[in-house]
Amino acid sequence: MNVGGLNDTPRGSRLHIAIMGRRNAGKSSIINALTSQEVAIVSDVPGTTTDPVYKSMEILPVGPVVIIDTAGIDDQGELGELRVKKASGVLQKADLMILVMDPGQQEGDYEAYLIGSARDLRVPVIGALNKMDLTPLLNAPDMEQRLGIPVIPVSAVTGLGMDRLKKEIIKSAPREWAPPTIMGDLINPGDTVVLVVPIDLAAPRGRLILPQVQVIRDILDNDACALVVKENDLKKALSDLGSKPRIVVTDSQAFLKADADTPGDIMLTSFSILFARYKGNLEALVSGALAVDDLKPGDRVLIAEACTHHRVADDIGTVKIPRWLGQRVGGELNFQWSSGIELPSDLESYKLVIHCGACMINRKEMLHRLMQAAGAGVSMVNYGVLIAYLHGILRRALSPFPPVLRLLENQGG
Repeated sequence: MNVGGLNDTPRGSRLHIAIMGRRNAGKSSIINALTSQEVAIVSDVPGTTTDPVYKSMEILPVGPVVIIDTAGIDDQGELGELRVKKASGVLQKADLMILVMDPGQQEGDYEAYLIGSARDLRVPVIGALNKMDLTPLLNAPDMEQRLGIPVIPVSAVTGLGMDRLKKEIIKSAPREWAPPTIMGDLINPGDTVVLVVPIDLAAPRGRLILPQVQVIRDILDNDACALVVKENDLKKALSDLGSKPRIVVTDSQAFLKADADTPGDIMLTSFSILFARYKGNLEALVSGALAVDDLKPGDRVLIAEACTHHRVADDIGTVKIPRWLGQRVGGELNFQWSSGIELPSDLESYKLVIHCGACMINRKEMLHRLMQAAGAGVSMVNYGVLIAYLHGILRRALSPFPPVLRLLENQGG
């Protein structure tokens, strides 16, 4: 899994902006003007953009974003319908939509469809009335009233209105798009946080995995100290510290040893549980862990990962979790695996969905996946919560989160 340099903002932590509209409205030109780069292909031929294209970049002063360049919503023919379907699916991942319109085309059903779809998903919409260098007299306020969205007159050619469009992006972006701190609310300036990081076959050579890097940065951003140790060094590190650390955070696969070596008066949790809260909904994922008790041999279980990566001999998703669950259930389960940007369409056929830590997708997409599972009537849990539950230490792992711990206890966990 290639996550770029350590100073790169991960794609999952960026504001996702979908650029949508009819063919040849100037969507690609708007992208280039917003980013001050020639990153999108511009052509007078309608339909040049086909499948959605994701581009990680910076928009000053907005910051790091993912621009999603989509096909024209009025694309025609069987292939066009497929492209439109993919473009519409982009809204499930978007934090914000910019609806690009050509003043030479009267707004109508296409624009109403996109705005309605965005509202159904609670995605804010900004209208960008492009090509105003050619039609400068068009009345944008009237269009705002008809469409019910802010409409900014712009010209991708001259740069007219681009600063105003950027300001509207900042104004309209949902508050929750910027993920909450990973653990800043759990620590105080000057606290010590001990991080247990196994170096085994699953560890990428020469670097740490993305969640570990992000947790270290979050600790430093909150003026606390991070002490990183391997699992076999945890006990000595704790005894050598002059005072107790605030909390120990472990890789889920070292949970049992970290639990044994960490005194009971020190909080303990895992990277994956921190990310269950940071990228999704910890309460829902903890509730999903309880569905393990209802599994029976032969039940279908989906193990879903949001990215593809090189699998090692004792891979967590394909080997360890299936083995632990089989031991818990007392027989073989029917495991299926998925990876990438979409969950299978037959979620209702599964008894349980086990999701990865979601480090490579944004919070909104993880929440959407939780909603998909709930709509299909299937529980979802993530790796770290599940591992803690299977090993009998979920209550301790939730000690930093009293409301969630109470929820678990109230549900009989």
